[in-house]
Amino acid sequence: MADSTALTADIAALTTGAAAPTVNTGVTLCGVSLDNPVIPASGTFGYGREFAELYDINCLGTFSFKGTTREARYGNPTPRIAECPSGMLNAVGLQNPGVEAVLSDELPALARVFHKPVMANVSGFSIDEYAETCAMLDASPQVGWLEVNISCPNVHGGGMSFGADPALAAAVTRAVKSVTTKPVIMKLSPNVTDICAVAAACEDAGADGVSLINTLMGMRIGLKSKKPILANTTGGLSGPAVFPVALRMVYQVYEAVQIPIVGMGGVSRAEDVIEMMLAGATAVGVGAANLTEPYICRDIIAALPAVMEKYGIQNLSDIIGGAH
Repeated sequence: MADSTALTADIAALTTGAAAPTVNTGVTLCGVSLDNPVIPASGTFGYGREFAELYDINCLGTFSFKGTTREARYGNPTPRIAECPSGMLNAVGLQNPGVEAVLSDELPALARVFHKPVMANVSGFSIDEYAETCAMLDASPQVGWLEVNISCPNVHGGGMSFGADPALAAAVTRAVKSVTTKPVIMKLSPNVTDICAVAAACEDAGADGVSLINTLMGMRIGLKSKKPILANTTGGLSGPAVFPVALRMVYQVYEAVQIPIVGMGGVSRAEDVIEMMLAGATAVGVGAANLTEPYICRDIIAALPAVMEKYGIQNLSDIIGGAH
């Protein structure tokens, strides 16, 4: 005969509608707690206001706002977007209003619709520029993390040149850490020979975390024009096509460093989030999918509990690096 106490408890749960134990989607990124690991990636979510008109963006773990430079930038000439199978190419070129406008206009407007710390994405064309821009954003109470982009493939004379050389990546890291108090997350390029060496150099220089991957360099040629479709000739490939590459690099970097990883690249489903975390990501960025389905992050977050239950996951933070 079944244990009467257990049987009574089961009947009571059924008759009172008691819910089964709920899963825990919370994670901690560089000392800051997130309700869930889902983070819209920089360049795909603006400064948040446009998406706040569609849904309550406070459901997000956080988001990384549009890449910001010291001075305003108009970006690259058009055309700067090209479609391709399972993804897209972009060569926007860091169009943004500049850090002073972000501090005076964008962040106050964001505060009215988003009540969590935001991730500030910073780009630059010199080590001094990175440091100055990061110091200005570090002073904002709304900024929870500084994501330092040393990996943009779509600008000349900056960005990726720092991320391709471990010594230069370390120099940017040290400069930013010397003038900031917030966690610094270095955003790494996949367009390098050894991404693990760059990640390790950033960690040694004091980085609190790394995010990867940025876009892969690619191009398209118009058959009628017989010329490159993008005015910049090349652009960054993103979308589902890059997911296996991103996953592989997150897996490798997890074994090379001890600091947290924000994994991104082709993520478009709750299952992808789980897979990225098993590879080693603490939080997961969603990029190009925001441009084709603006509700995608909201829907991924809503789907996470059921996917966790399907695969027997109680606490999401427990699976970080679980594939190793």
